[in-house]
Amino acid sequence: MTGPLDWTLATVAAATGGVVDGDPTMPVHSISTDSRAVEPGSVFVALRGERHDGHDFAVDAVGTGAVAALVEQGSYPDLVPRIDVEDTTTALRDLAAHRRNELHIPVISVTGSTGKTSTKDLLAAAIPGSWASTRSYNNEIGVPLTVLTTPDDATALIIEVGSRGIGHIKWLMPAIRPSVAVITNIGVVHFETFGSRDAVADAKWELVEGLSEGATAVLPDDEARLERDHPGPTVTFGESLTALVRVSNLSIDDEGRPSFDLRSCGRVLPITLTMAGPHNARNAAAALAAATAIGIDPETAALGMSTAIASPWRMDVRAGRFTVVNDSYNANPTSMEAALRTIAAMPGRSYAILGEMAELGSITMEEHRRIGLLAADLGFDGVVTVGPDHGLAIAAGGRNLPDAATAFDDLIDRLQDGDVVLIKGSRSVGLEDIAQRFSEAASS
Repeated sequence: MTGPLDWTLATVAAATGGVVDGDPTMPVHSISTDSRAVEPGSVFVALRGERHDGHDFAVDAVGTGAVAALVEQGSYPDLVPRIDVEDTTTALRDLAAHRRNELHIPVISVTGSTGKTSTKDLLAAAIPGSWASTRSYNNEIGVPLTVLTTPDDATALIIEVGSRGIGHIKWLMPAIRPSVAVITNIGVVHFETFGSRDAVADAKWELVEGLSEGATAVLPDDEARLERDHPGPTVTFGESLTALVRVSNLSIDDEGRPSFDLRSCGRVLPITLTMAGPHNARNAAAALAAATAIGIDPETAALGMSTAIASPWRMDVRAGRFTVVNDSYNANPTSMEAALRTIAAMPGRSYAILGEMAELGSITMEEHRRIGLLAADLGFDGVVTVGPDHGLAIAAGGRNLPDAATAFDDLIDRLQDGDVVLIKGSRSVGLEDIAQRFSEAASS
């Protein structure tokens, strides 16, 4: 399968400031950072990561069909064809910036402490013919790849944008250049790096700061840290009467799926989502604000959002003898609280297997204890934590176990028909495998 690009090696070199060793007229149809996924017309970009160095696979990539390898200067003087650049990560960003210049469609970018992926998924469903990554591609590699894979016939481009420090989003802006910038919220995440909510807000604001004059910012109505000036219109969302897109009449069904009204410009749009969690009503409000900002009919957007499917391992509800809620993709205090409240509101006894919330720095103990106390206050019948839990299990009146397999064995015999079990933790804990085991047990 060829990609959407209609370039040559000369195009790639010009976009990255690189030098071609080989035939510069060779056609380029796609960009790949995975040597196993190259195909005829691919340029393989050799990225240096924490665990692997793509330069180790450059020769194999060319040998299996890549039209050339894009490498850092001096890495492979004998490899032909290749393009030498100063830094391959920057080159990938610059290639995406070149592709962005070719796209004459609205671009909606979404950042925030939580809800980025769900809002991206809702927008993809709300805007017919739009393009968005099916994965959580929100970093310095994923954002360029999302842009680079945008088809020529896409009606809009939706980009999820993460940040782990000041300047991260600003660095990506040449590849994004949004028509609409969405900030879902400002929460307690990556405090190990940021240190304060004000710093988080400053980092997320870089997405709005980079808007061109007249472009729209979509912001939460209840976040004072985002009450700042920018050169275009602002649309707010939330539950308050002052929000321009307002959530009202919110309820959830037995599987945690929210039903609610979105009120905007005198219209009342009733919506029921397939995505679990009442917090997704706010994400839907943000998505409606962004979709209508680029001219999508509100009824069309609302109908599309009602069919949106959440990305894997995000409040994935599997009902059987007991119900399993797999929210194992990641965890921070905001998302952990939302998940616990959702499970507590569902019928049946409530259980949770929880991993640590990583990267909280100096507030690690405080936030884990707070989440544990919340689980106790919500009346969870059992809480099991896996690995380091920083006092969460004690606060919840539960128990701490060394690994996920032991946690599965501990809880599986206690579950009865009609119970609900939540599996959630940061990616580093790796709870997705036992979530699958619980789902298989529930369906047997």
